[in-house]
Amino acid sequence: MNESRRIQSELREMDEETRWEAVRSRDARFNGIFIYGVRSTGIYCRPSCPSRRPRREHVVFLDSCEEAESNGFRACRRCNPREAGAADPATEMVLRACRAIEDRIHRGGGAISLSALSGALKVSPHHLHRTFKSITGVTPRQYAASHRLEQFKSLVRRGDELAGAMYGAGFGSSSRLYEKGSGQLGMTPATYRQGGKGMIIDYTIVDSPLGRLLVAATGRGVCAVSFGDEDERLESALAAEYPAATVRRDGKDLQDRLLALLSHLDGAQARLDLPLDLQATVFQSRVWEEMRKIPYGATRSYKELAEAIGRPSAARAVARACASNPVALINPCHRVIRGDGTPGGYRWGLERKSLLLSREKKGRDTPGAGGPGSRGGSL
Repeated sequence: MNESRRIQSELREMDEETRWEAVRSRDARFNGIFIYGVRSTGIYCRPSCPSRRPRREHVVFLDSCEEAESNGFRACRRCNPREAGAADPATEMVLRACRAIEDRIHRGGGAISLSALSGALKVSPHHLHRTFKSITGVTPRQYAASHRLEQFKSLVRRGDELAGAMYGAGFGSSSRLYEKGSGQLGMTPATYRQGGKGMIIDYTIVDSPLGRLLVAATGRGVCAVSFGDEDERLESALAAEYPAATVRRDGKDLQDRLLALLSHLDGAQARLDLPLDLQATVFQSRVWEEMRKIPYGATRSYKELAEAIGRPSAARAVARACASNPVALINPCHRVIRGDGTPGGYRWGLERKSLLLSREKKGRDTPGAGGPGSRGGSL
């Protein structure tokens, strides 16, 4: 078994978003690392295959030709995956780094420093950091944090006690777990272990210039901001998002946040600085964070946002992160548009997106109404 195959056999499943972007962009660096099968055709290909891109829901990722054929797929005649060469050296190095990080976490070990990791791989820390981020879209530290949290969640779902899962994932103390884990879980680790049971979400629904506006929050921050035409649908969507939580319509503690959002809609407050309590992947968090940097009244294309987070080929993944945004206005996904200047999609309707952009542009160009001279500034 050659070195590339050995890495394949040892490597845990890569993030599917990374694999799909490699397929979508025909990234030859991933040849020899994985292949993909297309359920609708029964064909399997290597990532750089020149054939027409399949729909995402038809794609399954596989680690070897043998695995593909044992699942009933047959080799593509265009890209000849059985004749694919070794993986790109830079990609192999990153996969080795991922494996080292994962092994340490699975053994319950603490954080591994960038210098120690680069020393083990016999490359400079700068080269490893730059290459790792260029291929995966995240830094080694971010990858480790995400994988450590996934390990904790896996152990909890298996039935481990909170303390055992905490140490089994390499969190040195409960304070570290709550500090690092709560933000991505969207709840405390103990609440997560109970499927959200005991979590209380208060919400209110009011009229706004864009229709009915729902604002919901936990004790830690805003968890939902959405628009709609009917209260029942807004309430049903919120309940479906948090099925094990206690969701109650009680807006008495939401007035400050509600007023800030309405003021923002009226153009009187450009900046929204509200505490959040969101569940998100590392990729979603990076997209939403970059999104909040887009100035009031300005726009960025999906491609520009992908480039800003270091994933220039991930425009479609960025679009999906925008579509999954649970807090309208606070994460201003309405400011992300297509490269040709058309609005693109919007979770709460294109008419609302166009109206938001129009109102912000007008506010930006009107002194004292959220423009450059206002106290709000950019997000």
